[in-house]
Amino acid sequence: MKNIRTHFDHPHVLTVTMSRPAALNALDNETLDGLREIIQEAYQSVETRSIIITGEGEKAFVAGADIRELSSLNAQQALVLAEKGQQLFKLIADCPKPVIAAVNGFALGGGCELAMACHVRIATENAKFGQPEISLGIIPGYGGTQRLAQLVGRGKALELIVTGDTITAQEAKDLGLVNHVVATREEMMALAHNILGKVSTKSPLAVARAIQSVNAGYGFETDGYRAEAENFAACTTTQDFKEGTTAFLEKRKPNFTGQ
Repeated sequence: MKNIRTHFDHPHVLTVTMSRPAALNALDNETLDGLREIIQEAYQSVETRSIIITGEGEKAFVAGADIRELSSLNAQQALVLAEKGQQLFKLIADCPKPVIAAVNGFALGGGCELAMACHVRIATENAKFGQPEISLGIIPGYGGTQRLAQLVGRGKALELIVTGDTITAQEAKDLGLVNHVVATREEMMALAHNILGKVSTKSPLAVARAIQSVNAGYGFETDGYRAEAENFAACTTTQDFKEGTTAFLEKRKPNFTGQ
């Protein structure tokens, strides 16, 4: 599948590799559709008992959305995109089979949101996390405003979202955003397989029920996610959004005017 590679390098463990290295594995529409298809198939697959999602190369897990694609959207298209991303990441979060994000390099914007949708996050020391959308004159749109607050608390989530700051893997671990930090990619994948190896000895039905039960306490709160999608779309109608995305593509600092 274009932009995504899949393989079984351990019995019953499906490894999904985001593979757009020239674009730092950015999530464009085609990649979102491909990932949805893979996850839906994994739900039904007898061969798949667990999933690892990672990024190709050392620079990025997923560096965010495709800004060039994003910059061309009108409000209605942006709302549709946000809802698509939210539904895909809910599909991952609700997967009855354990999903581990193996994060190497940048996990920013949609990449951070993808990692947060997974059940467990393991990062290499060079990983960076953040929701920098505010620098484009927009907000997270794939569930980031909700899941980040659930993982690190409302106050810290607001600070990270409104400043657009990125944090290191160790800082992310200290905040509870990351479960484990290791030195190398090899150690990261080995730890992911070690965790999933332990899970594989347990009842798949009980594991699925455990995931469902934990998620029940952090429900897909329609009002919060709907508000996020609508506000994401509203941002695309502003001059600040046009300036933010143009400045990003032109590799300069934006000049926001509040319009």
